[in-house]
Amino acid sequence: MDLISIREDFPILTQTINNKPLVYFDNGATTQKPQVVINTLKDYYEQYNSNVHRGVHTLSQKATDAEEAARHTIAKFIGAESDQEIIFTKGTTDSLNLIAHSLGMHVLNHGDEIILPEMEHHSNIVPWQLIAAQKGAKIKTWGITAEGTLDIESFKALISDKTKILSITWVSNALGVINPIKEIIEIAKKHNIKVVVDAAQSIQHLPINVSELGADFVVFSGHKIYGPTGIGVLWGNKDALDTLPPYQGGGSMIKEVFMDHSTYQESPFRFEAGTPHIAGIIGLGAAIQYLQDIGIDKIKTHESELVSYAESELEKIDGIEIYAPKAPKAGAISFNFKGIHPFDVGELLNMQGVAVRTGHHCCQPLMRHFQIPGTIRASFALYNTKDEIDMLIKALSTALKMLR
Repeated sequence: MDLISIREDFPILTQTINNKPLVYFDNGATTQKPQVVINTLKDYYEQYNSNVHRGVHTLSQKATDAEEAARHTIAKFIGAESDQEIIFTKGTTDSLNLIAHSLGMHVLNHGDEIILPEMEHHSNIVPWQLIAAQKGAKIKTWGITAEGTLDIESFKALISDKTKILSITWVSNALGVINPIKEIIEIAKKHNIKVVVDAAQSIQHLPINVSELGADFVVFSGHKIYGPTGIGVLWGNKDALDTLPPYQGGGSMIKEVFMDHSTYQESPFRFEAGTPHIAGIIGLGAAIQYLQDIGIDKIKTHESELVSYAESELEKIDGIEIYAPKAPKAGAISFNFKGIHPFDVGELLNMQGVAVRTGHHCCQPLMRHFQIPGTIRASFALYNTKDEIDMLIKALSTALKMLR
């Protein structure tokens, strides 16, 4: 990849922080936006801002065409069989709440079971707790190994004839660990378990084809794949989606409304009540087109090299503990230093222009497993370089001298 040209596409990367060049390693929280996405948002608001669908005037038709073109781009990118399998939400959290409610209302009965790995983000735990409490279902925890990975045999042992749903992250946001998602899905499908995949931390790093993956539902956020905030995607097989009850009621999702009952649209509009985040949808389409123009396989290779290089350089620092050091990773490395709080390291790195994430990363059960308050997480994107990793290592050395 032409990293010089790519970095020029991201205007925010040219700034300095505390008189130091910005080194942005907080991509797991949100990625920066290329100029094409920024321009796309600007063009929408300046040239054809209007509500979508049903409008007969020019601006509405232009906005509708742009939104549906984005839906098609996203469907093609993830290998969906139909544009109608793409549902726009506010983000991964919103998608998970939607599917937990609608799927849970449809398939769960009293005493049924939902399996959740211990490494999940809170957004893939709390919605399931809410629907489990409502339906009288039970959450079963799939614990991780001492190495920070998932053990397949442990998963098999959890499955019973009451197991109805597995919801699992493809890539851990806290550790960067890549789970063997296809193998896990194959096991679940043998037991007729519905599988929901949180792809928020994999969609920007790894190739995906939902038609071949075998999952029932896949969710991700736009802002983690170089798109705007406040927009996300829920993918599901259209036949399955059309059997689920709506999550929210309002305009756009109805066929007919009477005072005593209503009938609903088919997917995707059944799950898109109200005015959507039109600019966000169109901006996400531009972001994914930008990614496709570079090539997801090239991005995967580049980022794999960054992770390997960063891990090898970090291992040279005395007193470091890298979590899940032997596991395959995508986009992130999580670590700590003995006797030093991660927040202190993060503050001193920021003084040197290096942005990392510190804390529990919305994974408190995982942090309790390791018996720590949090970690330092360096997460990478397509515009990061090995030179920036060298700057991180140098900044860590300075910080550790001060703290020790």
